Amino acid sequence: MAAQRLLSLLPAGTEMVFLLGAGDRLVGRSHECDFPDAARTIPVVSRTRIDPSADCACIDAEVKASLSEGKALFTLDSARIRELNPDLILTQGQCAVCAIDTSELDRLLATWPGPQPEVVSLSPAHIRDLWTDLRRVARALGVPDEGRSVIGALKGRMVDVIQGVGSFEHRPTVACLEWLDPLMGAGNWIPELVELAGGTPVLGRAGVHSDWISWDDLVAADPEIVVALPCGFDLPRTLQEMAPLRARPEWSRLRAVREGRVFAADGNAYFNRPGPRLIDSLELLAEIFHPPPEPGLRFRGSGWNPAA
Repeated sequence: MAAQRLLSLLPAGTEMVFLLGAGDRLVGRSHECDFPDAARTIPVVSRTRIDPSADCACIDAEVKASLSEGKALFTLDSARIRELNPDLILTQGQCAVCAIDTSELDRLLATWPGPQPEVVSLSPAHIRDLWTDLRRVARALGVPDEGRSVIGALKGRMVDVIQGVGSFEHRPTVACLEWLDPLMGAGNWIPELVELAGGTPVLGRAGVHSDWISWDDLVAADPEIVVALPCGFDLPRTLQEMAPLRARPEWSRLRAVREGRVFAADGNAYFNRPGPRLIDSLELLAEIFHPPPEPGLRFRGSGWNPAA
């Protein structure tokens, strides 16, 4: 039987549900589920224990301290969730730092009265996993045909990007930074996006969790392009957090800095949500690497800006 009362604890899952035409079935969402705008009207059932207004270094220290003490970074409103009585819960097992993971939900369901809701946990590592996750969500919603249609449209846009950049012989080396203090090189699906957009990824491995890097690593790689896309930060916040980078003596040694090819991007809306907007992320990167004439810069000013 198709789920009729959905609870989404994952922003990417919420976006999938709306794209599949089932947004009206959502009865609850996480505090991070903010797209599309209609999602903002749905009751919130979670909160973070981390101060999101702190700078990169402070957030990192707070996260590491909480994890070392065995404290969860997020809390669920158990009473509210039981009251909403979902028959399907979307969650994730990808990262305990970026979003509510299955362990918090398991604790809630251990005391669930009556029949438990179905749980669909998404744990993507590659772009291809997006198609698998969309199919799983579509099946749970009872809309497999809509799922196939959505996947077909997204793949079509991906092919358009690949064909569009195929004529460029030069594929610039690109470092994507998922965190700025300390530095983290973006992994998982990001290196694949870079390649498909006509670049050559450095300091991140496809299908592997993002990992910390040193300034020596970044200087040694000396990428032609640097894209800062910190997890959870929108474009203005990313631009703000890049100020300390410019104070580092290593910064001016980077080729990307000298040539004015450093960019800030909205990592929250795009790159760090493994949902339908990964294809927007691909289009955004292609726009940075191989810019079309000025009128064709669809994402500049909203998804990315120069930041050298």
